[in-house]
Amino acid sequence: MEAVKHDRLHGRFETSGRACDAPGCAEAGEFRAPGNRSGSFDGPGDYRWFCLDHVRAFNAGYDWFEGMSAEEILFAQSPVYGWERQSRAFRPDAGVQGGVDEAPRWGEHGDPLDAIGARARARKTAGRSDGRAITAEERRALDTLGLPLNSDRRALRRRYSDLVRRYHPDRNGGDRGHEPKLQAAVEAYNLLKGSRIFA
Repeated sequence: MEAVKHDRLHGRFETSGRACDAPGCAEAGEFRAPGNRSGSFDGPGDYRWFCLDHVRAFNAGYDWFEGMSAEEILFAQSPVYGWERQSRAFRPDAGVQGGVDEAPRWGEHGDPLDAIGARARARKTAGRSDGRAITAEERRALDTLGLPLNSDRRALRRRYSDLVRRYHPDRNGGDRGHEPKLQAAVEAYNLLKGSRIFA
């Protein structure tokens, strides 16, 4: 990938040999404009590259609201646009199924540190029906094995056996390509088999 230097003051990107995308223009394409594919979870999207004159012309004719109805435009201009969806931390069910736990209940404690400590203790036991505390390391090991928080020792052994059979080179015609996954499963199992959550 070619290195690009960005002149923050002018929005210019210095590159070697990129031409302006405007038809028939031989100037260098040093200014970035939105392309045909917009950004998504796959990445930032496409860009068009223009010289200074053509990027100015593009910007003068660019309409972010193109294709929107009057109601959609009004909503997009609202100060609360984008906040209509609750983020994970502020949903009513934030403490359920791997969500974020609720804020400390300050009024129930005389000392703020007691409230924070209670929240931390509640978070450690969140997700286990038996109330046993789970460390971050144990959570990662359960995730590695693909096990839910309430798994018992029998489920742990069964899942470990399944993964060893799936990833071991002897079961894959000598293919050692799955060794990192096998090693991660072995390490997770070794950590969990001696853990107090499976006692």
